[in-house]
Amino acid sequence: MSNQRSVLREYFEALLIAAVFLGFTNTFVVKTFYIPSESMKDTLLVGDHLFVNRYVFGIPGSEVERRLTPLREIRRGDVVIFRSPEDPTTDLVKRCIGLPGDEIRLVDKRLYLNGQSVEDSEYAAHRDSRIFPSRRYLSRQARKRDNFGPYVVPENHYFFLGDNRDHSYDSRFWGAVPKHYIKGRALLVYWSFGGEANYGKEQEWGEKLSRIGRTVVGFVPKTRWRRTFHLIR
Repeated sequence: MSNQRSVLREYFEALLIAAVFLGFTNTFVVKTFYIPSESMKDTLLVGDHLFVNRYVFGIPGSEVERRLTPLREIRRGDVVIFRSPEDPTTDLVKRCIGLPGDEIRLVDKRLYLNGQSVEDSEYAAHRDSRIFPSRRYLSRQARKRDNFGPYVVPENHYFFLGDNRDHSYDSRFWGAVPKHYIKGRALLVYWSFGGEANYGKEQEWGEKLSRIGRTVVGFVPKTRWRRTFHLIR
């Protein structure tokens, strides 16, 4: 009987340690994220589930740490997870376009960085052939979508745009993101589901269970298998 208790205790301790480790990892190193919108299409698709490196943008405390750890500053082109400036309880994912001190300008959809035209067709897409001028009679969304700035990114802030430029709500509309809102860099897609996979904000358990059931049934036919372990660039 005592041996059985000993084994059970060992299992319990192992599970407890694993839970603590996973909790620490999910909080400080790697976190998961779900793509709910098309603002980053085609880089990220609705239904993509990501691993996010929460450690890479940390600030090391010594020269030794800088040499031994893979920490670094945010770079232009990084796909980043951050808290929304409008609603800090919501996380967003966009591409970093401007660093502190950079001047950002959009002229007829073309991006200019510090006065120089940027060739960003490798990841940026324009799916609306219309070009809206910066005129007061237009809505704020239309007025700032294709013609924006010049805007200088403040100190300790970053400027983000969605890759799906004509259908992204980003720094053009709510400004730069403070550094302490940054959560991490998107690493890879560990699962991409083309069906209904948004476990959203419904509070009814019946609807949650029904949604999970539909996900289970559609897991094999609706999973985008080619995107599994797809690196995000």
